[in-house]
Amino acid sequence: MMESSTDTEEEQTFYSKASSIKPTSWINWFCSNPKNKYYTQVSESFIQDSFNLFGLSPHVQFFRETLEIILDLEPEDAMYNRVPDLSLLEPSAEMLYGLIHQRFILTRQGMQQMLEKYKAGDFGVCPRVYCNGSHMLPFGQRDTPKQSSVQLYCPNCKDLYTPSQSKYRSIDGASFGATFPHLFINTFPDEIKSFPSQIYVPKIYGFRINQNSESGPRMQWLRMVRDS
Repeated sequence: MMESSTDTEEEQTFYSKASSIKPTSWINWFCSNPKNKYYTQVSESFIQDSFNLFGLSPHVQFFRETLEIILDLEPEDAMYNRVPDLSLLEPSAEMLYGLIHQRFILTRQGMQQMLEKYKAGDFGVCPRVYCNGSHMLPFGQRDTPKQSSVQLYCPNCKDLYTPSQSKYRSIDGASFGATFPHLFINTFPDEIKSFPSQIYVPKIYGFRINQNSESGPRMQWLRMVRDS
C-alpha cells in the first residue's frame, strides 16, 4: 500500500518545523514525530533509574552513548573517539527508547498517559463493522526488538489488526510488548467500551448458508464471547 499524501505532508511539516524552531529534548522531538504517534513520553527520572534499564544493554550497541543521547547529556570527548559520527546512534536511540517505553507503560504513570491517548483515539478504531468504532490498543507479539512490528488489539472482538496507515507499520512491536493491552484492560475496565456480541451470518435469498459449505461461515466460535 502506498504512503498517503497526507502522511507525507505531515512528516515534511514536522521536519521543516524541527529545523526552524529552538532545540527541544530528544524525547519530545521523537514523540512529536507524526509516525511515532503511538508512543508516550517517558519521564527522564524513570530512564535515569538504572533498575529500569536492567537487561537492556545487550540489545543496544554503544548502550551508554545511546542513553546519553536520549537524556540530552553533553557528549564527552572520549565518546567522539568511540563514535565519531553521533548520527549513527540515532537508530539505536530509537530502539533503546522503545525498550524503555515498553517497561514505562506498565507503570502507574505510564498507564495513565496511555489512557489519555486511548480516550483520544490515537491508536485508531477497530475496522470490524460490529465493533462500532471500538478504540484499539498497541500490541507487540514479542518483547524483544526486531522480532515483529506493532499490531493493534481490539478489546471488543479480542482480535489483532495491522495498522491501517503504513507509517505505523515500521514501529517495533517490542516498544509495547505482549503484556500492555491486557494489563491496561484489567487496570481500566470502566474505560473500555463494549458492544453486544454480533456475528455476521451469510445468507442466500434469506436462507443461512450451511457451515459445512465451502462458502459457509468459518470459525464463528472465535467471535462468541460469553457475557460476564
